Amino acid sequence: MKRISTSFRHLGLPMALGLTGLLSACGGGGDSTAAQGTLQVKLTDAPACGFDNVYVTVSKVRVNQSTSATEGDGGWQDIVLTAPKKIDLLTLTNGLTTDLGIKTLPAGRYTQVRLVLEKNTSAPSANSVVVGGQAKALSTPSGQTSGLKVNIKDGGFEVAANSTVDLMLDFDACKSIVAEGNGNYSLKPVITAFPLLAEAGVTGIAGSVAAGLSAPLVTAQQNGVVVKATVPTADGKFDLSPLPASSASYVVVLTADGRTTSAITGVPVTSGQKTSIGTTITPTASAMRTISGTSTPVAAQALVRATQNYSNGTAVEVGFKNADAGTGQYSLSVPVEAPLLGSYSTSAITLAPDAPATAGKYTVEASATGYASQAANVDVSSANATVDFPLVPAP
Repeated sequence: MKRISTSFRHLGLPMALGLTGLLSACGGGGDSTAAQGTLQVKLTDAPACGFDNVYVTVSKVRVNQSTSATEGDGGWQDIVLTAPKKIDLLTLTNGLTTDLGIKTLPAGRYTQVRLVLEKNTSAPSANSVVVGGQAKALSTPSGQTSGLKVNIKDGGFEVAANSTVDLMLDFDACKSIVAEGNGNYSLKPVITAFPLLAEAGVTGIAGSVAAGLSAPLVTAQQNGVVVKATVPTADGKFDLSPLPASSASYVVVLTADGRTTSAITGVPVTSGQKTSIGTTITPTASAMRTISGTSTPVAAQALVRATQNYSNGTAVEVGFKNADAGTGQYSLSVPVEAPLLGSYSTSAITLAPDAPATAGKYTVEASATGYASQAANVDVSSANATVDFPLVPAP
């Protein structure tokens, strides 16, 4: 039987959990005489900024071939866990994933995916964050009984007859958690799904960074957008997988407190292979400054991010922050010194400071659902910067 793999974002629990007993196939219509395929779902995660743990409790995954299907419409195929599964998203970094289940379903193109979480009905909460050793219940969106909406890469995925598709759900914990201004937190889910070719092996990028950095983060980016992120291990190793295979190369970016941003361009990724970065990425010291302000209306809950343009035209994301849901305030810490730049090579890679004109120069962008995005150019070469974003509804 041909095997095709489709994956969800990082949750690295032991494979020994396997598929046995995790899920039972429930729900969903379909003609039993129609051609059938198999869907296997996995979860992975990006690191969460500043949290000790981020727990979510998954009860089922729902898929539909219709982008407009609502909760009560037909066509839903449900993968239901035999018992709700509580997962610490922060354990799913550096290539780790966790299985959410497998189901036989009608072959075809599926364009809607939803992740259903348990409600917070008892202590300890089904969904929560732990920060500074203190657990806080995580408020989930109203009406989430229909499931959290998952963004699907390229708008959908194919389940072919007599084939198995592995679907990876990438749950970005950091971008999904919003402070509410009163010490509490809410969930604004950022989840992406993409398929992988399981029979070919894991697709990704691996390498190492200097050990002992403060708050290091390694990302794989395309066109200034983070596709995958991870925190290196204590000895500096990182594994950016699973990654969607792409005809376009990736930019590998390292950020850390008190260090220059470092970027390696032109990193190729081939389906089923891990590209090795043979040079340890070692950033130089840099003073840090802040870009802060307020995004209004507060209820928009804007995501604010800072990008930097290299002299060769490469744009990279250096940091992001969800505006506080209670105050609309945000604050980003960025390096002052010129970023380091190198080009991928199978031999040694040289990282050198970019043109002095790039030092301290950033573009700050605020975006929110239903509102037009706004951007401003900022220079922190000599002082901190303040940028407010009065958002207006999108036309």
